[in-house]
Order: sequence, then structure tokens, then C-alpha cells
Amino acid sequence: MRIAQIKLRVISMPLKSPFHTHLGTVTEREGIIVEVIDSDGISGYGEGVAFSTPWYTEETVATSLHIVSDVLIPLLKKWPIKHPEDAAILFQSVRRNHMAKAGLEMALWDLYAKRNSMSLSKVIGGTRSEIAAGVVVAADSLNSSLNQIEKYLGEGYQRFKIKINPSQDYSVLEEIRRYYPELPLMADANSAYTLNDIDRLKALDDFNLLMIEQPLASDDIIEHSLLQNEINTPICLDESIVSFNDAKNAIELGSCKIINIKAGRVGGLYEAIRIHDFCLDRGIEVWCGGMIEFGISRAHNIALASLPGFTIPGDISASNRFWDEDIISPEVSVKNGSVSVPDTPGIGFGINEKRLKETTRIEKVFKFENK
Repeated sequence: MRIAQIKLRVISMPLKSPFHTHLGTVTEREGIIVEVIDSDGISGYGEGVAFSTPWYTEETVATSLHIVSDVLIPLLKKWPIKHPEDAAILFQSVRRNHMAKAGLEMALWDLYAKRNSMSLSKVIGGTRSEIAAGVVVAADSLNSSLNQIEKYLGEGYQRFKIKINPSQDYSVLEEIRRYYPELPLMADANSAYTLNDIDRLKALDDFNLLMIEQPLASDDIIEHSLLQNEINTPICLDESIVSFNDAKNAIELGSCKIINIKAGRVGGLYEAIRIHDFCLDRGIEVWCGGMIEFGISRAHNIALASLPGFTIPGDISASNRFWDEDIISPEVSVKNGSVSVPDTPGIGFGINEKRLKETTRIEKVFKFENK
């Protein structure tokens, strides 16, 4: 892979409506768009999915921009690679900073697939031509949640996720179940609970949930194993899984029955595929989570979710779920509850150059010398 230059763009775009969790509210989304251009002028695209502030993980847009600019790109200049997996292994010399690594590594995957005239899905072993779509319902109020569910049901979404916390969990889920007794429903706690809340979490078994996502601390594996032994509802781990070793340890400890795989959270597609393969071998269900991302990351998620182990509808909603206009063309759409997996080279979506330019706040260019 003869890299000629790498462009980094920090973009910012307002959400169509605020996204609420107990940790905070997102109204404006920043992100880093990574473009890797080879000596033949072919471009591969990735997206750094860290947020502006460290509410989800310790990474931010600013720290990711620093790591990609000052650490990872210099590594690629010093140690040329032949395959995206080489980059993932090379980046292991840098501790954590998984979202920074993922944005750059995934751009290399897109470039590699395009150079080989293959879809990214086929390059990584995808087997599906379409994937089931799920959606997050922003629980800013009960009436709002019910209205959103009705709207998204009409659009065909096949799984619904509700944000919960100890102040509203039972009452909100009880009311939703009153209106929608058979709805494929899961609850996302974003670490709002402790082991002192076991009885409260046991009570949620009443609602036949697909799973409770990340109920305990964001870096915990041990206490989740204790909780899973006490409740019938499957625990899904999200923030706790930032590497293959985390997934392996969680499964061996019985800390969860389901894992949410986000390529951006675990450092890229190489590590995401390793986690997927391990879970598939051991009968652990996986699904692809979302990060309120722009279209480039969403396109990578579509390719990832085409792997055979992704049996639960992911957080892969249409572009218009969050944006008035996305930075890809065509935009991601949901039809009859599913998203088509592109069969054209790379991620299968073009770039809306006009929209990308409109939303760019910072641009940095790094040139490579090819001898």
C-alpha cells in the first residue's frame, strides 16, 4: 500500500433532535474524517468516532486528532504496510486510544478493498446481502418514547433500544410493554447501576427484554458476572469491551451472554473481527452498536454487520435518523426493516463533497515520500 498522503478533517454537524442519556445530551456532533490517498490517487475513508468531551470513553476529538497526527501517521511513514491488518498490529505499540486507531485503520481497509475491486464486506468475510436495522429511542419523556416507537415501527425497524436509569427504568418499560407487549426491546443503562441495585435489575426480568446493556461500571467485568448469575435477562457488554482480551475474559467469566461490537471502540475492523470470530465459536451473540456517527462510520458498520455472527439487529439506522444531510452519497436508507450491504468496491458509498466541505472545521494534510 503506497500511501501518498493522508487528510484529516474535523467536521461538526447539528443533530436533527437532541440525543439524551443520563450521562448528558448531545446536540452537536463532531468527528474526524480520515482520507488515505495512495500513489494512484485512490482514496479510502475512515471516521474517528470519539465525542467532543470524554463522557463515553476517555478519548475526545481533540485527543484523537493529536494521536492520529503526531503518533499513528508517523508510525505509518516509518513502517510501510502491505495490508490493513499490518497497521492494526503496528498500532499495538500505542496504548489504548482505540478510536484514534480505528479511524485510520478503517480508512486503510476501504482503500485496500477498492484497490482489489472488492466490497469491504467481501474482503472481511461478510455473508449477508442485507442486514436487519435497529434503532435507539431517545427517552427524554415517556410520550416522546412512545411516539418515536410508533414512528420507527412504521419505518420497519426490527429492534428498539431504550435508555434507562434508576429514576425511571421500571415505569418506562412497564408503560412501553403495556402498548407493545411483543416489541423486540432492549434497555441500555450506560453504567447507571451498581450491585446495590440487584433487586431493581431483577425486577426488569418482568419485561422479557432482549438484553440489558452495560448496567454496571464502564470498565467492569467481574461484577457483571455476579449480576448475570442473579438475573434472567441477558447482560450485554459495551463499554467494558475495548479489546479481544476483554471479550475473551468476559466470556470465560460468564459476565455476559451478548457483546456489542463497535469497531470504533475496539480499535478498528481487525480487532472487531477477532472478537466476532471468538464469540461465534463459543455461541455468544453479537450485534453492531452505533455512535451517533456520520455516514462513513455507518458504512463500515454495515460491512462489519454482514459477518455471520451478527444475529441481532444493530444500531444501524438510516442517515436521516440524525442528519438533515449526511456526508455520503447515496445516504443510508432502511427499507422493510433492513439495510442493503453494498457490493461495489470499498465501503460502497461515495462522498458528498459539498456537504463535507460545508461541515469541515479543521483540515490537516500529511504527505508521504515513496522511494
